[in-house]
Amino acid sequence: MQDFSSADEDYNLWVLLSQAADAMLRARQKELDRYGISAVQAAALFIIQAIGDRATPAEITRWLLREPHTITELLNRMENEGLVTKTKDLERKNLVRVSITDKGHQAYQQSTKRKSIHKVMSSLSEEERQQLRSYLERLRNKALGELTTERSKPPFP
Repeated sequence: MQDFSSADEDYNLWVLLSQAADAMLRARQKELDRYGISAVQAAALFIIQAIGDRATPAEITRWLLREPHTITELLNRMENEGLVTKTKDLERKNLVRVSITDKGHQAYQQSTKRKSIHKVMSSLSEEERQQLRSYLERLRNKALGELTTERSKPPFP
């Protein structure tokens, strides 16, 4: 039987990173289940709140690193659940603005508790967190460099 532990160290690290992210996402989803929202809905509410009245599906797509049709479907579900509203921009008729409803604000407030995230991250010291942030930013930026052109770079540094 072949020893896979050293077959491809880059791939093994990628699998470990994916497993860590998946496990953290599952813990986060378990926490959010009591509020009736998904982790991706909580992330969208966070982004819409951060962008403010200038939020559009395209901008949300860039921030969440998802495909436009995925965000369209997400926003349609969120609108059907009463979390957001979509309205045509008065100045640019082909542009849609996304805003959070009162129900969405309540869900957003509930989603800011984030105990599962803090509990997992507490296993790292402050120095380890800074190192991890630096490594993850470097990996994210390199991966995005493989995917994007200069004109479609995501909005974060």
